[in-house]
Order: sequence, then C-alpha cells, then structure tokens
Amino acid sequence: MVKNLKLLSLFMAVFTLFTVKVNAQLQKGSLVDGITAVIGNEIVLESDIEEQMNYARQQGAHVTDRCEFLENIINNKLLIYEAKRDTLIANQSAMIKERADQKYNQILRNFPDERTMLNAYKFRSAYEMKNAIEKIDTDQYYGQQKYARITEKVDVTPNEVTDFYNTYKHQLPMVKDEVSVSQIMMFPKLTEAHKNELKAKLLKIKQDIQNGETFEQMARIYSEDTSASNGGLFTNVAKGTMVKPFEAAALNLQEGEISDPVETEFGYHLIQLVKKTGKVYDVRHILLKSTPNEEEIAAAREELNNIRTQIEQKKITFKEAAYKYSDDKQTKFNGGVLSSQDGSSKIEKINLSPTLAYQIAGLNPGDITDVFSDQNEREQKTVNIVMVNEVIPSHQLDIATDYERIKNLALERKKGETVERWIKSRLPDVFISINERYNNCAFKSSWDKK
Repeated sequence: MVKNLKLLSLFMAVFTLFTVKVNAQLQKGSLVDGITAVIGNEIVLESDIEEQMNYARQQGAHVTDRCEFLENIINNKLLIYEAKRDTLIANQSAMIKERADQKYNQILRNFPDERTMLNAYKFRSAYEMKNAIEKIDTDQYYGQQKYARITEKVDVTPNEVTDFYNTYKHQLPMVKDEVSVSQIMMFPKLTEAHKNELKAKLLKIKQDIQNGETFEQMARIYSEDTSASNGGLFTNVAKGTMVKPFEAAALNLQEGEISDPVETEFGYHLIQLVKKTGKVYDVRHILLKSTPNEEEIAAAREELNNIRTQIEQKKITFKEAAYKYSDDKQTKFNGGVLSSQDGSSKIEKINLSPTLAYQIAGLNPGDITDVFSDQNEREQKTVNIVMVNEVIPSHQLDIATDYERIKNLALERKKGETVERWIKSRLPDVFISINERYNNCAFKSSWDKK
C-alpha cells in the first residue's frame, strides 16, 4: 500500500536536486564527510542524506524514515553506476561542464561579487564550486537516462488506470483551485533606427578590438549575456546546441576571426571563433539584447489591442489569433493554452505568476484581459492578452474529471515497480557496502553489507 502518494515521485526527486533547488543542495558547501554507502565506484555521504531529505520535505513529501530514504538514494546510485557503463547512453561530459559554468554565472548574478558568493556557499574557490555543480548535474543526467532506458516500454492500460484509482482513490491528493487559460504573447518590434543603433555599437566595439582591445575585455564591459563575467566564452559547444543564426555565423569563421553583427531571437551578437575541433567548438560573443523602448512597447500594445477587438467582435477566434499572431512558440500551435509542469492544461492558481494572477482575478470563463506588459523567462519584454477558458474549484482527484493525471500516477507507480525489479536483478553483480550504523534498517532489497 502507498503510505502517501506524494512519495510516488520521491524516487525521481533526487534526479532534480539542482534544477529547482540549487541553494538547498549547495548550502553546506562540504562534499567531504562520513561515507554512508559505496555502490560500485559511487559513494553516498552522510551529508547527501541530510540535504536530499530536506529537499524532499520542501517538495511536500512526508519524510520521516531515514532508512527508507537511504535506500532510495542507494537505488539512484546503482542506476548512475550502471548508466556510466551503458554504451547506449551518450557521454555528455563536455556539455554538462559547459552548463555547470553557465549555472555558476547565473548564481553569481544574485551576489555583489564572486567572493561573497563563495563565502555564502562555503567554497574556497570557483573551481571547487563548479566541480560540485558539475557532479550534481552528472548524477542527474545518468540517473535520468538509465531510468528512461529501463522504463521506455512501460505503459498502462485503461483497466490498470481504473484498478489504480479504485485501490487508492481515498489517498489521492486534493487539487487546489485551478484555471485553464490561453494567451497571445507578442514581442514588441524594434524600429529600423533602433536596430541600426545596436549594430553600429557592435561595429564600434569590433573596431576597438581590431585596434588592440581584447575580445574578452570588451565582452566583460559591454555584453548583456550571463557569459559576460567569463569574457563571453562558451567552451566545448556541440554542434546543434546554439540557435541556428548564431551557430551558422560562428562555424563560417576562421579561428580568431570576428563576425559582423548577427541577429538572433536574443538580440545582436559579435562572435569570435576561438577553436573548432571535430563536432565541438569554443566561441566568444558579445550580446546586445533587443530591449524595446517605450515607443516600441506602445506600438505593440496598440497592435495587440486591435487583435483583441477583432476577437471580441468574433471576426477571429482566440485560437486562430494565437496561431496567427502569438510569438510564444510553446503555445501558439495549441491555441495559446498554457500548460502546468505536468503537461496538464489545468494550472493551480497558486502557481500562476503574480502578474497573470492579478490580470485574471475576478474574470469568468470566456473573459479576456486587457492588454498588459510582462516579461518571459528570458527576461524579454512582452505584451499579452489572456483568455480564461475554465475555472475549476478545489477537489480531490477523480477519474471522471482528472483521468490523465490519475493515468500519470498509475504509470509512475508501474515504472517504479519496474525499476525496483531491475535493481534486485543487478544486486548480485554489484559491490555494495553500507556503513554498520544502518545495520538495523529493514531494507526492501537484500543489500549485501560487505
């Protein structure tokens, strides 16, 4: 029986320790302490248990059994150990290292300087902190890949969904007040004069570099990208990683050569190819973002307000307008419908952004907000309208109205059972040693405590 359905996803939670709660994982800063377990050549530290239990609690799981939690961590480490030996799982070390540098720079943006950040996280150097980030991301990557390989053919039938619901319907979680909404989002367009101003500034920077300034120093001074603190450098970039205009320009350069201004969805770039080796390359860039001015934002608001009027006059449907006019690639092809993290079109109100929650407050199904200004996850300025499709009061999950969610719960449970069986099949062939302080734990699997 499931004690608490929030624990259904606990097994996967340790794969996402960095993506949502980087601070929780790095807070202590110390990666050298008492060894709790060894799985093949992977180790579990006592601090790992503490940090990951805290993370699970923060995600809403009821975690009290330390032995049960340790077993979940050991299961994950076994997946990671086996994944690193699986030749069908690609080695992404170069990309993971690059992303670790990017995450390091993202964290740095929240502090006045690097030393303050390192002191806060109790790391002695940038090298040590980047290594910690890289280790977490490496474990996450291999764990996810092996889990996916083991469960790739697992599915549930309608009868299995019904059986799952009948067994656990009294334990299914309550869903808080929800809404279903659709949006049309537009990026204000820069005038030709504004575009020419940005390109002229980049050409002046290029001239300064040709006159003796270093590209690295100019990137630190002028670039509006997070890579500025690193001199605009990206290393070991795999082909296909960057947006097409950027990559096409970079790979058409000779080593050391600097491009003319290149336009992408992020703005305008100066690009310098540092090195190209096989399918990877090193590159520096200076980014000037396409940040619209007040005049350009006002023009976009007027354009979107005209579209809103056409919708209200039934000259075009909201769905048609989203497909035709929205700049949001994630929603324009499904009528502008926003999705929750689990892929559902129903979003709990408490998970809405403050701006969106304010704009739809008091609206009924079919109502459309006035045009409002916002910004996306990349901090690009936008103008938006949102239509309320449905308002769903708080309720317990029910198969009649929440079939897809219940199906996902049933599927995750079946995947978990599949992985548990696979783990038990691997136990005889993998060295596993658990510290004697856990000898009294009643583990589900017969771990061989060597």
